[in-house]
Amino acid sequence: MKKLIIQWQDQFGNWQHYTTMHHQASAYRTAKNRASNQNRRYRLVDEAGHLIDLINP
Repeated sequence: MKKLIIQWQDQFGNWQHYTTMHHQASAYRTAKNRASNQNRRYRLVDEAGHLIDLINP
């Protein structure tokens, strides 16, 4: 099973770890909701560090 890591971008442009999930649809939904609520960029990366998706607020 593939791990998906949700990260958010701080004011300095660094990516901070938020959580790890296994289901891509729920990980995307979580990142999208948090991006709109907190007005921050979120991204989904896999366990190897490859970018899956980038979500803007």
